[in-house]
Amino acid sequence: MHRLNLRQLILLLSVSTALLVLVNTFYTSHKTQQALLIEQTLEANQAYASKMADSIENFLAAAQQQLGFAAQDVLLAENDTKQLARITERLKQQTNSFNSVVVVNAQGKVIAASPAEAGLLGKTAQAQGAVQALHERKPLISKPYISITRRLVVFISHPVVDAQGVYLGFIGGSIYLHETSILSALLGQHYHASDAYIYVVDEDGRLIYHQEPSRIGEVVLGNPVIEKVIQNHKGSQQLINSKGVAMLAGFAPVPSANWGVVTQRSLPATLSGMDQQMLAVAKYSFPFFILIVIAVWVVSRWISKPLWQLARSAENLETPAAKEQINQVAVWYFEASQLKRAILRGLAGVNKKMGQLNLENITDPLTGLLNRRGMQAKLDEWEAQGQPFSVIVGDIDHFKRVNDEFGHDVGDKVLQFFSQHMRESSRPDDLVCRVGGEEFVMLLPNADAVAAHKVAERLRLQVSDDICSSIGRPITLSLGVASWPCGNASIAQVMVNADRALYAAKEAGRNQTRNSTVRCE
Repeated sequence: MHRLNLRQLILLLSVSTALLVLVNTFYTSHKTQQALLIEQTLEANQAYASKMADSIENFLAAAQQQLGFAAQDVLLAENDTKQLARITERLKQQTNSFNSVVVVNAQGKVIAASPAEAGLLGKTAQAQGAVQALHERKPLISKPYISITRRLVVFISHPVVDAQGVYLGFIGGSIYLHETSILSALLGQHYHASDAYIYVVDEDGRLIYHQEPSRIGEVVLGNPVIEKVIQNHKGSQQLINSKGVAMLAGFAPVPSANWGVVTQRSLPATLSGMDQQMLAVAKYSFPFFILIVIAVWVVSRWISKPLWQLARSAENLETPAAKEQINQVAVWYFEASQLKRAILRGLAGVNKKMGQLNLENITDPLTGLLNRRGMQAKLDEWEAQGQPFSVIVGDIDHFKRVNDEFGHDVGDKVLQFFSQHMRESSRPDDLVCRVGGEEFVMLLPNADAVAAHKVAERLRLQVSDDICSSIGRPITLSLGVASWPCGNASIAQVMVNADRALYAAKEAGRNQTRNSTVRCE
């Protein structure tokens, strides 16, 4: 099976990382630009809606002002029909603020009208705006309604009051919402984005102005922007319009008329230029990416060469020339240097490793002490060297009861507890062994029987005074002591003597130390 080498892996990793970074950069850039563009569009729409709302507010204030001045002229005309006709005609023509103008007396009769062709002169005013003006007797801007001429209009009126405060009627102007008017001119010619548009609603959500004339007069329900703006809120919001198109809308109220102005642009139109921009960025980034790949290939070859040479040398570690080959590898960075040193150390440490494996073979896995095999190897060595020593053989009293009462797992912990005490009671040169079950041996080089007895007693007292946490009480020991050389006795015989001393301690009541009674002459 073919496996990738380090050079190929570095190249693959680097190119993959570069691609991921590039893709992430494009993605992040796209998202960031998109969010920024949306935010800027919302801010621009809100600013433009505020500007248009201010313009409408100024227009309505100017219209009311014109009507106020005209009301004074009506008062001075003193029911002169011709003079009243000139006033209404002048008011209609001078600014084109109104599509029609009427003067109505306090009894609701139309006493002047422009244009005269409307046929209103001499009739009783019955339109909603006129009735409201007669009833409230104050400057008013009506809600949109269908006039007697079957037009959808907004009626702006101002009362006519004499010097004594007597109400004489009103003068008012109509703005035709479905026809060309100064309001449609004001809203229709804007200098915002070409694909943005404006609409105006009244306090009931009815469209007063829209780029689609057929929708003027329509009541829009469920639009969150309209709901906010008719409550005199100002701001911006992303939403889905009634046609299911995502829109970015800014809105502002017109307080004097309880209207709301909304400027909006579709989200697709706002983001339409981004894809071309990202493609242009990708086009200019591609050559640089190719240069990066080439540079990565060269560097990966340079980095991997020492490791490749070490790997080839490691295949032939069993040959005499392996060490020389490894020494000839030029390493220039830390990891390769460490690997080279590790391989050289590995070659030199094979025998040492074998020794470590042998140590595991002579060590008791439960306590970490020498086992019987390890102990015997050391005894054979000392016997060959003539090394004098004493031996302490120890046994935990009534250990079977511990196993029966607490189980073997707790019994193992008790053995570990005892082995730790043996380590603490031993000298650096002493050997501590577990030779089976609960039987332990301590070998003390260059120690006579008296010194060994003291060590055994110290160990016994320490153990009996220490509560074993695994069983909640102390344990006691029986110990036997013997020394070598002892006359002509072999080391094996001395070990037997120590065992006999241990049994003597048990027979004498346990929890004590006995020395071997064999005389060494």
